[in-house]
Amino acid sequence: MRVLVAEDEEILAELVATGLRRAGFAVDTVYSGDAALAYLGLHDYDVVVLDRDLPRVHGDDVARGLVASGSRTRILMLTAAGSMEDRVAGLDLGADDYMGKPFDFPELVSRVRALRRRSARPVPPQLERYGIRLDTVRRTASREGRELDLSPKEFSVLQLLLEADGATVSAEELLERAWDANADPFTGAVRVCMSKLRGKLGEPALIRTVQGVGYAL
Repeated sequence: MRVLVAEDEEILAELVATGLRRAGFAVDTVYSGDAALAYLGLHDYDVVVLDRDLPRVHGDDVARGLVASGSRTRILMLTAAGSMEDRVAGLDLGADDYMGKPFDFPELVSRVRALRRRSARPVPPQLERYGIRLDTVRRTASREGRELDLSPKEFSVLQLLLEADGATVSAEELLERAWDANADPFTGAVRVCMSKLRGKLGEPALIRTVQGVGYAL
């Protein structure tokens, strides 16, 4: 659910980030290899969309560092060097997937989703619990057959709660997994989102607050 876009062409980076956010991901953007390493050290990303030719620290070295650290972040290399030899070299570095520029954006989104499903936190295409059905590919949700009109953020929060399968999820973890690095932990964003989500889920209430701990289904 959380993606880092490391791309030195700032306009392209922001276009990719905007499209991924519309697809329901929480996205951060950086424009250099050293910044990518810093963000990867601070946050637990599912996928990094990694330009190979980054300034200051080369994208290849970012990939090597991730692999050496044993990180569970999946690597999608996105680069203008798209020959077969380049793809083989990138995959040999530890990349999980490789796309050349230019690219079709729907394919990029599909590949990011596929990598998310292959991560150490695998996500099935559908989650069905407590009368709720979530289609994580089509991004649709229903309760007892009633369609739920959820925002991307509400969908992500509900997915995290369903994945927890009754365990409590802290507000801090929700912020880490469903919001980007610009989220202010003191704004009450999680509480506001949870209130809206409860209203859309309807009665009987499914989400309970575990005082001082977090939320659970």
